[in-house]
Amino acid sequence: MIFKNINRLEALVLFVGDIVVFYFSLWLALIFRRGDIPSPEIFGAHVTPFTIIFLVWLLVFFIAGLYEKHTTILKSRLPFIILNAQIVNSILAVLFFYLIPYFGITPKTTLFIYLVVSFVLIVGWRHLFPLLGGRRQQPAILIASGREMQELMREVNDNPRYGLHFVSSVDLSEVEELDFEREIVDRIYTEGITTVVIDTNNEKVAVILPRLYNLIFSSVRFIDMHKVYEDIFDRVPLSLVEYSWFLENISVTRKFTYEFLKRLMDILITLPLFLLSLVLLPFVALAIKADDGGRVFIRQERVGKNNKPLHIVKYRTMTEDAKDEQLLNDRQNPVTHMGNIIRKARIDELPQLWNVLKGDLSLIGPRPELPVLVKRYQEEVPFYNIRHLIKPGLSGWGQIRDDDVPRKGVDVGRTRTKLSYDLYYIKNRSFLLDLAIALKTIKTFLSRTGR
Repeated sequence: MIFKNINRLEALVLFVGDIVVFYFSLWLALIFRRGDIPSPEIFGAHVTPFTIIFLVWLLVFFIAGLYEKHTTILKSRLPFIILNAQIVNSILAVLFFYLIPYFGITPKTTLFIYLVVSFVLIVGWRHLFPLLGGRRQQPAILIASGREMQELMREVNDNPRYGLHFVSSVDLSEVEELDFEREIVDRIYTEGITTVVIDTNNEKVAVILPRLYNLIFSSVRFIDMHKVYEDIFDRVPLSLVEYSWFLENISVTRKFTYEFLKRLMDILITLPLFLLSLVLLPFVALAIKADDGGRVFIRQERVGKNNKPLHIVKYRTMTEDAKDEQLLNDRQNPVTHMGNIIRKARIDELPQLWNVLKGDLSLIGPRPELPVLVKRYQEEVPFYNIRHLIKPGLSGWGQIRDDDVPRKGVDVGRTRTKLSYDLYYIKNRSFLLDLAIALKTIKTFLSRTGR
């Protein structure tokens, strides 16, 4: 929880800082526009309409990813991300002032000046924030093994924002050759180490646990590596979990309030989109027919909640359905010319909105897979079947967090990673998390990424 709390605090500070910058930018823009300090009446006349705009802009910033933890690290990308967000914000502001002339102001010049000023100040504030929030890095030791250990060590040591620096690591796969006094105890005392991140589930850690116990009296703090990894990467380290982890963390107990809000969100968002899709249907159908004369829709079987079969409908984009043997051998039929356009526009997914309205699917949840792929993954990916405990969705945590999800054929390695995100969602699912995923899906849709 230590890193999760840090992430929440940073997001809150960035959020409040952005609000301050928005209002300060408005005040500066009025000074540049009028040549003097604006009177309370003039500033007040602008505050009300701009406050409405600011609320929408903050939502755009969230969708753009400007409140994610890695935003404070990737400084080189910040101007580009903010510029794209401000372009969208500019369009929304122009539409607001010229389509809703209720407030009696159409600040053409002021709005242009404001957009320039706010862009400069937001970029400056975002670059200054890591310096303001800088903290002294505490030396720590990492005791674990495997690929996740190396990932965690690189991430923490390459980013000073975490407040920790691993001065040493102990590979539990080599614990038999470990010189405990020299590699752990001596370093703790000579380098003032107060934190040990350890994989307590590793069976080989039992050898050194009695000796680690004595370090508690030296004010050494021990943190479970699983929790640290999950807080930092927003996914569960699949190779580190065992049956006990599922018994402790996974529950299918019905939560009435959550399920009611989730279903309400599904209906309120899906219904208008479905009605809009009906308007597009004849045009899409004519385009598919004009392309090759084939059928408009295809019907596919997927694996749903509790391993029950789920049938979804999509617009046809290939010359014909791929057979099971084609899917397993990473071969699919050619995509039609119109099918390529439909896929790029994400129109092929629209008929699935009916599945959401029926309740077969949710907007948010693990993406349902084809039965032939599920059978293969259950054989090769540990605990794969756990993702079928909950209702699948059109979009999910893995789709917005993982840029390398499997897109066709069998890909065991990528599916393992996708499952680690699914486990994170199943463990932490809540209405707020669903809402965040839904908003992030807008970004994924517009950027043509995801699956």
